[in-house]
Amino acid sequence: MSIILALIVLSPLVSSVLIGLLYMFSITQKPLRKCWFTIPALFAPLISFVLGLSGFLYVAKYDVPLHFQPYLWLGVGEYKIYMGFLGDKLSLFMVLFITFVGWLIHLYATAYMSEDKGYGKFFFYFNLFLSSMLLLVLADGPLIMFIGWEGVGLCSYLLISFYFQDNANVVAGNKAFIVNRVGDLGFLIGLAILFFYCSDAGFSYENIAGKISTMPLWLMEIVGIALFIGAMGKSAQIPLYVWLPDAMAGPTPVSALIHAATMVTAGVYMVARFAFLYELIPNIGLFIAYIGAFSALFAAVIATKQSDIKKILAYSTMSQLGYMFIAVGLGAYSSALFHVFTHAFFKALLFMGAGAVIIALHHEQNIFKMGKMRHVTPVVYMSMLIATLAISGIPPFAGFFSKDEILLVAFGSGEYIIWTIAVCSAVLTAYYMFRLFFVVFEGKNAKHVHHPHDVSWVMKAPLVVLALGSLLAGFVGLPSLLGGTHLIGAWLGEWGMRALHVSHETEWLLLALNIAISLLGIGIAYKKFYAYDLSTHKEAKGIVYNKFYVDEVYDLLFVRSIKKLSEFFAVNLDVNLVDKFIMSLSYGFIKLGHVVALMQNAHVRFYALIMMLGISAASCYLILVLG
Repeated sequence: MSIILALIVLSPLVSSVLIGLLYMFSITQKPLRKCWFTIPALFAPLISFVLGLSGFLYVAKYDVPLHFQPYLWLGVGEYKIYMGFLGDKLSLFMVLFITFVGWLIHLYATAYMSEDKGYGKFFFYFNLFLSSMLLLVLADGPLIMFIGWEGVGLCSYLLISFYFQDNANVVAGNKAFIVNRVGDLGFLIGLAILFFYCSDAGFSYENIAGKISTMPLWLMEIVGIALFIGAMGKSAQIPLYVWLPDAMAGPTPVSALIHAATMVTAGVYMVARFAFLYELIPNIGLFIAYIGAFSALFAAVIATKQSDIKKILAYSTMSQLGYMFIAVGLGAYSSALFHVFTHAFFKALLFMGAGAVIIALHHEQNIFKMGKMRHVTPVVYMSMLIATLAISGIPPFAGFFSKDEILLVAFGSGEYIIWTIAVCSAVLTAYYMFRLFFVVFEGKNAKHVHHPHDVSWVMKAPLVVLALGSLLAGFVGLPSLLGGTHLIGAWLGEWGMRALHVSHETEWLLLALNIAISLLGIGIAYKKFYAYDLSTHKEAKGIVYNKFYVDEVYDLLFVRSIKKLSEFFAVNLDVNLVDKFIMSLSYGFIKLGHVVALMQNAHVRFYALIMMLGISAASCYLILVLG
């Protein structure tokens, strides 16, 4: 049974290789019909989902994790690390919605990319991306996880810069790749320390958990921070978030896959996987929670002034990830993963709905050049309404239950500053999301450059399924206050739950307050943007619109300074020192060669003279010194 873990990863990997070979054949030999790429692209995530579901049901029935080690990955003397897969409750839970939502995004992408010349190449990258994410969550140790970690980083670079003919897209891909490498340096430092202290009997999570207590507390805190730096990069938290808005340069299905179920949730999963470490260093957990809170608020503020529909959603992802880090930082891992679960549905729906609008308007992305799309794409309209209600925290939609639980955790933990910041973020979330919704679907006097049209049912069908998920997924974690059972918490076990000492009266007040603040945000957006006259719109200006000039500050502090430092070393060290030394040495050898060449003149008499001088010198030495 354990072999299914490897098959879950191999299914999209083999599909990716097959699609890559077919694509090479199509561009070098004979063009192929799109179905040659579509069939393996769609079947791979579906097979992985079925296999993941079977593993999930097996673990649920027998309550034992699956573990599979197919071969030796690294062996040095007696020390061995195996390519290992772990199918426990956490990893199989992640696999289920990664593959299911991933399959819906794949289906949507077949229509979205249908006219693209790089159709085969896209799905080659796309399935490789999915395979890397599955390896990341199914790895039985951090080294194997790191292979998947770097795999999603590579694939994100390839997909963000997919339209490489435009230099701006290449710059965006480079930015994502470089910023994530900064985070990965921290991750590697943490892994190196863990390897030194905890790898005696192998480097699996189980072995590390058994040995972690032997480390000094201060070193555990360094490891905790180092690992979280990696999470900052992958999950776009302050200060390593700057790549995420630019990642919108890739095709919209890429944005949906990155934001909903794969790359950006990797950091949250990693912190949850290392719960055995963070439980021992609560101060670092609190630091993580504060980073999450400020990231949530910072991104929400920026989103209120943006006009690009995909960038608004990108900042909303950063903000929602902030809520997840609040939860894991405070030790409420099941609450964080509950929000990861609900977020996968409504965020995929938001991006795919936005993509449908973009296609309907012939690739227009400025929301103030849209308007009245309600009548053009009614299915997209209803789907986006459900998703917007879900992310805004309106019951009974999915986002309400998971966000309410995180706010309750922050309040019940006594972290009132974090709770206040999270509440402010919730108001802004409802505001900027309904600002987007009202302008796009209800805005009047729109001046469309091209006549808008509806999209195909291949694109709309996944939206309907995700809309159902955005409506119903929250009931998986229905609180006991409302007569429900937190199924995710029960599935993950006691380690994922955070004991809270909050009365039912307080809980009811907090629940009512959460609804009220969401309605407040919606009300402000309604008053200002419902039936907004797009003909009178003027592009926003100011510090918020310009994202607090963080990119410019980074450019000044890091890009330009490093460039100038490189130029300084290139001239003063490389040219004036290294090059001059090497060239002087070379000229010295040339001059020495010229001197030696004088002796190599092919005159026999000269050679005889040299021999006689040598013999005479040797004779004098023997007579005077030894004689």
